[in-house]
Amino acid sequence: MQVHQLKSPEGSRKRKKIVGRGRGTGHGKRSGRGQTGQRSRSGRGVILAYEGGQMSLLRRLPKVGFRSKWPVKYQIVNCASLNTFEDGTTITPELLKSRHLIKSLLKPVKILSVGDLKRKLTVQAHSFSTEAREKITKAGGTLTVLGLAAAAHGSSS
Repeated sequence: MQVHQLKSPEGSRKRKKIVGRGRGTGHGKRSGRGQTGQRSRSGRGVILAYEGGQMSLLRRLPKVGFRSKWPVKYQIVNCASLNTFEDGTTITPELLKSRHLIKSLLKPVKILSVGDLKRKLTVQAHSFSTEAREKITKAGGTLTVLGLAAAAHGSSS
């Protein structure tokens, strides 16, 4: 089979609907927009979630919970990715950045328990999951929790 023998699938090439070019086209006069009203006019159309002046559903529903305007957004490092370091290494955010495991030193680092840890390491991070703590100590390593003030608190991502 060659390029000139290829055929597009049935129904994939549909002709564009040309409107407003006379009654003979089948889409003349009012161009499929009906008689009059908001949807027949040019320009913006109906605003999404607008209910004709009635209080919108989004505003009627109760507000639940609290969402901070400045959430702490952690950079995630999995236990499996710490196996690239040699035994006895002290892992700091600076070392993680130099190995491209995190993007920024301004955001806090959290160690998660995904994967197995086979090395005895000293890990310094801002937060650890409970299972990650267990895996690090079970492998014979130690962990140090850094303060959030060390990372810029509430920086945007």
